Amino acid sequence: MTTKRIGYGRISTADQNASSQEDALKNAGVDQMFIDTFTGTKSSRPQLDRMKEQLRSGDTIVITRLDRLGRSTKDLLNLVSELDDLGVNLQVLEQNINTSTPDGKLFFTMIAAFAEFEREIMRSRTIDGLAAARARGRKGGRKPAMTQSKIQTAKSMYEQGKQIKEIAEVLGVSRPTIYRALDSQ
Repeated sequence: MTTKRIGYGRISTADQNASSQEDALKNAGVDQMFIDTFTGTKSSRPQLDRMKEQLRSGDTIVITRLDRLGRSTKDLLNLVSELDDLGVNLQVLEQNINTSTPDGKLFFTMIAAFAEFEREIMRSRTIDGLAAARARGRKGGRKPAMTQSKIQTAKSMYEQGKQIKEIAEVLGVSRPTIYRALDSQ
């Protein structure tokens, strides 16, 4: 029976880039690679599910970091248990984890718990920071592209018969921004 080294990578959004994970997995000698563009908080992901369908006893899943596989300790432990039942090992490159040994399984469990703890701490700090900013009267998000002055200029130019494209170029904003500004008046 031939065993395979199967690489798995994940990025959360399409504007992120998976090339560093792909390079690391290639350097680790994977035979096949699956890359998801999907949040790590979901236990079911398209490429992860495809990969799991192809796993055979003796295979090894190779990932760059534990947080690429999952965010919660429960999901990570469930997945590794599922892999163990199939006779599949997990190798984590950056954290030097290999679940083919008892030491590796223990280290994996500890790191998974710390990864979830770190995620929850970051989440809590973000919520606290937003609440503190709101208490000081600050709103989150980006500043509006259209000030009241720009809205008045856009309205005046539009009433003079100027094209939306020209108004947008003069004010340095997109056409949809001009449409929204004119609709709000």
